[in-house]
Amino acid sequence: MANGTIFMPSLLFLIGIPGLETVQCWIGIPFCAMYVIAMVGNYLLLFIIRSESSLHKPMYLFLAMLGVTDIALSTCILPKMLGIFWFHLKEINFEACLLQMWLIHTFQSIESGILLAMALDRYVAICDPLRHTTIFTPQLLTQIGVGVTLRAAILVAPCLVLIKCRLKHYRTTIISHTYCEHMAIVKLAADDIRVNKAYGLFVAFTILGFDIVFITLSYILIFIAVFRLPQKEARLKAFNTCIAHIFVFLEFYLLAFFSFFTHRFGFHIPPYVHILLSNLYLLVPPLLNPIVYGVKTKEIRNRIINTFCQRVNQLWDCLVSPLFGFASQGPTSALMTLVSSL
Repeated sequence: MANGTIFMPSLLFLIGIPGLETVQCWIGIPFCAMYVIAMVGNYLLLFIIRSESSLHKPMYLFLAMLGVTDIALSTCILPKMLGIFWFHLKEINFEACLLQMWLIHTFQSIESGILLAMALDRYVAICDPLRHTTIFTPQLLTQIGVGVTLRAAILVAPCLVLIKCRLKHYRTTIISHTYCEHMAIVKLAADDIRVNKAYGLFVAFTILGFDIVFITLSYILIFIAVFRLPQKEARLKAFNTCIAHIFVFLEFYLLAFFSFFTHRFGFHIPPYVHILLSNLYLLVPPLLNPIVYGVKTKEIRNRIINTFCQRVNQLWDCLVSPLFGFASQGPTSALMTLVSSL
């Protein structure tokens, strides 16, 4: 301690959702359910894309990248959050907190880059379908994956350096949040934080601002091309697909910028509202992406149904058929046999 401040603290404390500490154990239940559903959905999506060679196309490979990013992003947040809510494990090492911050913001930025790549892929597929396969080659897909990852990691890394090198004295070690977020840590410092705040905004607008502009332009051009299609069914199909994508896109970016600006200018917004929305904007996309981008896609939906039916038939043949003396057959055929025998 020096002049009422703490010099280079080794431990920080995450208190969860300020103002709702007494009900956090109940709030953790829906968050846990969201995490489990997101994990199952994304792992299932990855399994289907990996096992079906016909899905090894740019659109589905981008979906696989998005699934991996969603799994990583959710896993960076939920275990510690539930530890705070259910087991009161509020302590976190300072370096571990910085690592969590870097991972969360890096995966956020990677997800934004993948959403941009998916929007460009849809634009080329709808507006210039004859050149789609020649533009989105395997080499380009690899370059996009490496590019969005390096862009995120390199631009977010200086946030750690600026905190570690510039901020030495802290007013408190208590973080009013459920995870280590850049501005939540910076606002603890008693030193000058203007450079940290400015660089945080620079990263936000360099990555999210750049991506949102080009995603918006892509969908505007897609809508123009869709309304020019002669067949009404083709227009409705393309329009329905784009609306679902835009819904996820708006949810991700609107809540992201809400969080960024609330930290800096939203002093009148209750802290629990800000923290809840900050959690939702990171945890809802991993839940929605397998549904919006996966289940609504005909090829993936059919493959999921076929896989499910095969597993049901296998369980039936292994467990039910020997017990009742049915021949090896699916549950539908066996049910018809049982009904006819009665």
